[in-house]
Amino acid sequence: MPDSLSTQNALLASLEAASADTTPYPHWLLNDVLPNAMVDEITALPLPVPAIADTKGRRETHNSTRLFFNLDTQESFPACAALAKALQKQSTIQALKALTQANLTGSFLRIEYCQDTEGFWLEPHTDIGAKFFTMLIYLNDPPAGENWGTDIYETPQRHLGPTSAGRNHGLIFVPGQNTWHGFEKRPITGVRRTLIVNYVTPEWNARHELAFADTPVA
Repeated sequence: MPDSLSTQNALLASLEAASADTTPYPHWLLNDVLPNAMVDEITALPLPVPAIADTKGRRETHNSTRLFFNLDTQESFPACAALAKALQKQSTIQALKALTQANLTGSFLRIEYCQDTEGFWLEPHTDIGAKFFTMLIYLNDPPAGENWGTDIYETPQRHLGPTSAGRNHGLIFVPGQNTWHGFEKRPITGVRRTLIVNYVTPEWNARHELAFADTPVA
């Protein structure tokens, strides 16, 4: 099983090799974000896939079914703990800042594990507000999963297309006024698995969603 050090090493190597794009806003595309063995472990976790009807374009429509890598989840599943520890480390924070210029000092780590099924969609939104940083890590197998990436928009009305969602690919952006993204409704044959990593404001109310609710990042 990958530990936090091997997980961090994979993260840092992926960040070092990230591909930058400025259209329609600065974002970064990643490959090989996590150790392959960690991807296998997370996708094999004995966690029920939520039965979700219409999301109305928002994840919070079904808050009661959402899963976060908080301390309880980390105690149950070592892979979740290793990932959370790697993302909490100061050297990881420094690498993220060097890549994106995001100031994450004093923020709190939040990791959500999403298992989306047929009918899921998200309306265009920006993540602006309490989120200082967003990274999505896709855990989907090809060929179908490669079409399940986050959709990028120039405006809420102008859809530019999806990012690659191949297994262990990733997307990073720093939320701003124009960071429009979502998920256009399209066929999902099976389960679309995604990790959403945020660093959020200290005032984040849902403390149970945080990986280390009492410990901000360095």
